[in-house]
Amino acid sequence: MMDVGLVGWRGMVGTVLLQRMREEDDFKHLNAHFYSTSNPGGEAPKEDSDKGILKDAFDIKTLSKMDMILTCQGGDYTQKVYPELRKAGWKGNWIDAASTLRGEDSSVLVLDPINSNQIEKGLSEGKKDFVGANCTVSLMLMGLGDLFKKDLIEWTTAMTYQAASGAGVSHMKELLKQMNFLSGKVHDGIDKRNIFDIDQLINQAFLEKDFPQEFFGHPLAANLLPWIDTEVEKGQSREEAKAYLETNKILGFKNKIPVDSTCVRVGALRCHSQALTIKLKKNIPIDEIEDMIKNSHEWITLVPNKKEETLKELTPVNVSGKLQIYTGRVRKMLMGDEYLNAFTLGDQLLWGAAEPLRRILRKLLF
Repeated sequence: MMDVGLVGWRGMVGTVLLQRMREEDDFKHLNAHFYSTSNPGGEAPKEDSDKGILKDAFDIKTLSKMDMILTCQGGDYTQKVYPELRKAGWKGNWIDAASTLRGEDSSVLVLDPINSNQIEKGLSEGKKDFVGANCTVSLMLMGLGDLFKKDLIEWTTAMTYQAASGAGVSHMKELLKQMNFLSGKVHDGIDKRNIFDIDQLINQAFLEKDFPQEFFGHPLAANLLPWIDTEVEKGQSREEAKAYLETNKILGFKNKIPVDSTCVRVGALRCHSQALTIKLKKNIPIDEIEDMIKNSHEWITLVPNKKEETLKELTPVNVSGKLQIYTGRVRKMLMGDEYLNAFTLGDQLLWGAAEPLRRILRKLLF
């Protein structure tokens, strides 16, 4: 069996990945070696195939013994360790959740229900770097499936609503702390208080010096943040710029589809959603569009464009923890029959992060 080094397995994506690997009994097909950046020598998970002791994630010598390395540790780790490994002559497969290598010609972006042909092409060319794509891009492609795969979209723009978990564990906890802080200001006697007074108390609470905002830098509870990641050219955030670059790399299209977005952080714990305006290349009847979407792959659920079904199914509360991608609000727009409205929703910790990595690992093992 192959030796697989696992790095970054304690974070949110890594934790979900381990959970899925256990559910699918993946560990019986590999020799797992657990690495740590902060606690080498500590106790490894039960699946460790060596001595149950965490290895040093910066030790190039021991990493070089691995047939594969799967990391959810983040971009800083990749930038530090990956080039040193390759420089040392390591020829193994590198599987990564971070964005560092996504734009490199040496890497294949993995989302096999959508781009299995691109993955096979990369394997046939001898490529060794397999990288998970941006979470909202992956969920958009999973949610629209064959509309993208069959090259029926001329352009699209997305308004994303991204959960706190997309920023990491510390940010999730901070959102809950913010909620608790605000609740503590008005909870007692809330039913008897004037709503204007409550509103004023909440607004004042945001300004208090002990309001928890170390990680977000701003209030997210009872608020939203219409900017994610650093600023890049043309007025975009880095998160928004990924939409065009990664969509087209995943699909392998030579004639690139314009994809733009406005990315917004909202106060959901898990699940990213996005409202899409789509310009089709031709007028396709709505029933044919619906059939293409729901038959794209086994993990999609098409929600009828009705109020009750939408409010029951097309929400983070319903979708959190599920592998299914939900697509709804599918309708032609008033701008014309070639314009389509849609809303997609998925747990970004699963198909947006952990699941594509788990599935490429399985493919490389066999």
